[in-house]
Amino acid sequence: MKKITKNVLGSLIVGSVLALVAVFTPLTPAVSAACDPSAGVAGGVECGNTGNTPTTLFGDESIFTTVVNVLLFVIGAISVIMLIIGGIRYVVSAGNSTAVTGAKNTIMYALIGLVVAFLAYAIVNWVLGAITPA
Repeated sequence: MKKITKNVLGSLIVGSVLALVAVFTPLTPAVSAACDPSAGVAGGVECGNTGNTPTTLFGDESIFTTVVNVLLFVIGAISVIMLIIGGIRYVVSAGNSTAVTGAKNTIMYALIGLVVAFLAYAIVNWVLGAITPA
């Protein structure tokens, strides 16, 4: 029974992650307007340029901001999935004290991870705001 439960939870996690990726993946055109495959390497580079690629390292609309936002989204999604798993484990525990403790620990660590992620985001933004000119 334990193996079946683990397989079901694993399938739910993988399915949830794939669904999140499918929903939040931006759709981009297959070929850019400036794409010219006969132009060699330069044409290939222009095929990859969609016009909304960040060009600066720090500040608004920068590479660093984009990476931090994506990582924060991923951490938040993982934390929500772990909260759901903890809740399912709590409901399925059937009064077994070790299972209840494990479920409570899962929920607690998911919440701690979420708080740490938001604090890290706030600290990074504060430090970057202090060292970059306005």
